[in-house]
Amino acid sequence: MHSRTSGDAAGRRNAVAAVLIDYGRELERDGAAQVGGSFTGNADADRLLAEEPNAFLIGTLFTQGIPAERAWSGPYLLKQRLGSFSLEALADKSLVSAAVQTPPMLHRFKKTLPAWIVSAARRLARDYDGNAARIWAPGSSVVEVVGRLSAFDGIGRKKAVMATEILMRHFGVELTGRERGSVAYDVHVRRVFLRSGLVDHDDRDAIEAAAASLCPASPGTLDLPAWLIGRDSCRPKTPSCDSCRLGDVCPRLVDRNVTGVGVRARS
Repeated sequence: MHSRTSGDAAGRRNAVAAVLIDYGRELERDGAAQVGGSFTGNADADRLLAEEPNAFLIGTLFTQGIPAERAWSGPYLLKQRLGSFSLEALADKSLVSAAVQTPPMLHRFKKTLPAWIVSAARRLARDYDGNAARIWAPGSSVVEVVGRLSAFDGIGRKKAVMATEILMRHFGVELTGRERGSVAYDVHVRRVFLRSGLVDHDDRDAIEAAAASLCPASPGTLDLPAWLIGRDSCRPKTPSCDSCRLGDVCPRLVDRNVTGVGVRARS
């Protein structure tokens, strides 16, 4: 009986993974952004992220504690307020603090975010000749890029993994070692992995191991589909199971929820 139950659980996990992989490949073919067809809902803000590598790096700093569309709009709004996106402007703490904190504030982390931006500008100037594209230079591996991004203040592993997957999926950056990629330990991803039975515990190592086991060629393929499902369907209090992409295969363990939203920054 135990063997049959284990087999049934494994079958369900494989079925869930198959749907996520198909959805992920569909999103990759479409070049989907983090929030669907657009990062920000603003064509000019999207264009800045696409054309200015430093803006993408700074946008990654914004992606914590606020909705994704607002976070990715941050570099565009910051540039408007600074009047420039030069490293000199971004490295000026008084200018950046004023730009972030002037109402309406660009971010809830009104003191922490400016410090991260200034630190990033200085690191870019010191280590990357002022150009964030050197972080993901041709020939780099997924592991190398995750490590380089993680070295920036305000970018932990979760953000680094997410940003690396976006660079490959949306911007066509070619990195080696996609089998070493992963899913970001994001609140939406965590909830989907728990409720769909891919993992039994809200643990980063368990979630990353499940992704690697279920999609060994490119574990990061599971990242965006899980994130979108978690944001749009598998909501904390009112999940829409019947309309969810996973509705036919998910065991609907909706009593499971994440225990927090990850590391918080001081405001």
